[in-house]
Amino acid sequence: MKIILSKDVDKIGKEGELVEVKDGYARNYLIPKGMAVEATKGKLKALKVEKEKEDKKNEKLKEDAERHVDKLNGQNVVVGVKVGEGGKLYGSVTNKDIAEAIEDSTGVQVDRRKIEIEEPIKGTGEYRVSVRLYTDINAEIFLSVEEK
Repeated sequence: MKIILSKDVDKIGKEGELVEVKDGYARNYLIPKGMAVEATKGKLKALKVEKEKEDKKNEKLKEDAERHVDKLNGQNVVVGVKVGEGGKLYGSVTNKDIAEAIEDSTGVQVDRRKIEIEEPIKGTGEYRVSVRLYTDINAEIFLSVEEK
């Protein structure tokens, strides 16, 4: 029986895939648990349209990432922080702080969850920060943490 998966199923496939499984497995387990729906002509057509939309969206995201990688690579970004005795920070520099500093200096909006820091930033100085713009497109910026 051909089915369209509604959720990821181990050893069968990922969400949105068209797979063929035994009738009993589909009717008694996958469909009642809401993990799959039977593949009818209408649902196959809807799946095709949805896949085309997803492909267009991913293509646009990749184009944006390729455009922004040139702006970000090697860019110097400055973050001003409050500093206590001995140059130690009150807390640490967060991904949110870095994302705001990147937007202020370059005009490129970066999701804070895509900023990768090797270790927590708890002092002033220079740091290298990697920004994942797309699955295989990364930019590296230089972060200067300075006293306000």
